[in-house]
Order: sequence, then structure tokens, then C-alpha cells
Amino acid sequence: MKTNFRSGFISIVGRPNVGKSTLLNAIIGQKIAITSPKPQTTRNRILGIKTTEDYQMVFVDTPGIHKPKHELGRLLDQTAQSSIEGMDAVLFMVDAEKGLAEDHVIKLFQGISSPVYLVINKVDLLKSKIQIDKIIISYMNVYPFAGFFPISAKDHTNIDHLIEELVGRLPVGYPLFESSEITDQSDFQLMSEIIREKVLYHTQEEVPHAVAVVIEHTEMIEDVYEVHATIVVERNTQKQILIGKGGDMLKQIGTEARKEINKILNTRIHLILWVKVKKDWRNRPSDLKSFGYDNHD
Repeated sequence: MKTNFRSGFISIVGRPNVGKSTLLNAIIGQKIAITSPKPQTTRNRILGIKTTEDYQMVFVDTPGIHKPKHELGRLLDQTAQSSIEGMDAVLFMVDAEKGLAEDHVIKLFQGISSPVYLVINKVDLLKSKIQIDKIIISYMNVYPFAGFFPISAKDHTNIDHLIEELVGRLPVGYPLFESSEITDQSDFQLMSEIIREKVLYHTQEEVPHAVAVVIEHTEMIEDVYEVHATIVVERNTQKQILIGKGGDMLKQIGTEARKEINKILNTRIHLILWVKVKKDWRNRPSDLKSFGYDNHD
């Protein structure tokens, strides 16, 4: 290992649906966090690890900071806020199209010693550089950011410049993880999240937010990984939507999830999906715990 090797933790925070997970996947060079056009896609704190000969960056992708409407939302907000403390750097990500200063999130940076960078995502959707300048000026007046980076996480625009700046901020030290590791997620977590991602893409209105996915059982049968998973919803109407006419919706979700899991885990999957109603689970601490949403420290 080089004597000037650098390593450290970098948190990615911001409002829902600004592209935090898309940025993480772009930096790591592989999909480790699910994405969708729906707000509150990320529900867990996810580590993404980028290692080179010169540095190891451990990125912390967090749920979008919002005003909670239920117990699950409160836990997600708590997770995001706790991920700001003790970082070597913080990336505050905003949507270029939605623009000006977000006081609710910026208040969280008061009193922390970590440098905070403003990352303006989706600049590919803007018509002129003047719009970017206006956004930067609006934020300059409310917090002493360490730097400003207009990027497109989708197109990878300016991500190299952001990485270069962050490397200089990391302390000299040892690798925190093995060089082969790119995330702290287990295969079970990854599978359940991919299934939930497909639900997010194919359902509308209240269904995406009311869904949890639980891997119930796995078994290797003649070189095929058989996976039984339950999609949990809060109402019978949501269950009917997920199953679809003649089971078509559930079949489509299962097919797309299976193909992606096959690709990411590099193994053959036989995926069996069930749908179960658990009324008001997002407000029940016992259900949140059983679905893996209680431990965010």
C-alpha cells in the first residue's frame, strides 16, 4: 500500500428524488442502490465503496430528507440526519430543475465540522449556464459550502472533478474495507430491493410507498437459487393492483426482478413472489422491525 494512501467516509444527503442513488451507482461503476422516479426510493443507509491504488472512498447513500407522515418516514429521516455526523465530507445534492435554497436541509449542517459540498444534479436538463449560476448564488447566501459541483449523475458529467476534489479531502490512512468489496448490502437485501424497485416502476399513487419486500426462504436446487419473497402492502386494493388481471402485473414484476438479480449476482434464480396485506405496517414498530427498518444507527 502506498504511504500516502487516503481513505474516509462521504455522506450523500438531500431531499427525496434528487438522484443520490444514481450518483452512487455512477461513482462505484455498478448498480448497488435501486433507483426510480418515485420519491423515497431509498429506505436504508447503503454503503458504496470505491477503491483504487491511491484511495478508498466509502460513500453513505441515505434516504431523502423530508417531513415524515408516518413512523417509517420518521425512521428514514432520522437515518439521513444521523449520517451527516462524523463524515470526512458531505455531499448535499439538489435537483437543478427545482433550484433554490432548501432551508429545511441546510439547518442540519449547522455545527458540523465536515466540509459540505453543494452538488447540483440534472444540469443536463437546464437550458443555460445562467440557471446554474442563479442556483449557486442562492446557496452561497445561506451556508459556507466548501465547493459547488454542477453534475449529471445520469450522464456522468463532472463526476470525475468531484472525485478529484474529494480525494484531496480524505485523510491519509489505511483501507477500511477489502479492495474487492463495493457495498455492505447482503444478497438478501439486494434481492429484496430489486424486487421493490420493479414495484416502484410499475405501480402508481399510494402503492409504491406502502410496499415492503421480505425474502422468506432461499434454497439451492440443482444449481438454481430458489428464492421465495413476500411483497407486503397495507390494503386489499393495493394487493389487487400488484397481482393484476390474471396475475399479469406480479408476473411482470417477478420476471424483471429475476433477470436483474441473475445479472447482478451472476447466478440462476427461480423467483417466487407472494403478496400479503399487513394493515398500517408503516406505523407499527413491530412490523418495521421485522421488515428491517428499525436499526439505522
